[in-house]
Amino acid sequence: MAELRERIKLARAAAQLNAQSRSTRHMPALALLSDDLRLPAPAEAIKALPKGSLVILRAKDPLRRAQLAQICVPICRIRKHVLLIADDPALAGRCGAAGLHLPQARHDALSYWRIRRPTWFISYAVHDLAALHHAARGGADVALVSPVFATQSHQDGNPLGPLRLAAFARAAQLPVYGLGGINGRNCQRLRGLKLAGIAAIGALSP
Repeated sequence: MAELRERIKLARAAAQLNAQSRSTRHMPALALLSDDLRLPAPAEAIKALPKGSLVILRAKDPLRRAQLAQICVPICRIRKHVLLIADDPALAGRCGAAGLHLPQARHDALSYWRIRRPTWFISYAVHDLAALHHAARGGADVALVSPVFATQSHQDGNPLGPLRLAAFARAAQLPVYGLGGINGRNCQRLRGLKLAGIAAIGALSP
């Protein structure tokens, strides 16, 4: 029950952030990322998301990615979620995903797939200001800026914190989601920031 309340708080905070900006109201307020270690089987978490959320399927193994897509595509269609496949354009095309998510290291692929697939929704992982500017120049639809708070996914990185995240959001020329360590207990620390919404892994796991 406590975990459910935390997820509800997180969803409400994301919706409030999204509503503050007219330019991002058409975009999902909440984003869920799968993870090989922290959320390897995301189907139940996807079902629990508010309708019309953003879902990013990630898996290092190509076979596992394809299996996840087979399971999760029907759920996303029923729930009207925006489904992106991480760093696998071929699978995104085969399964009819809405688009692609690219890690910061794949900066070379961003403009290429923007041109090849102009109708795709493309998100881009950002960990520094240079990557944030590249995201805009390369034609990404949104940037996922991380890590906001301390998180298992970025144990070696220094968390940005709300103040630096706010600076990223002000400098951005595209919508920004905060990602990394955000949960129902600390999400209110992001109140008032210029964010399209909040992205999470473990905090959205049932």
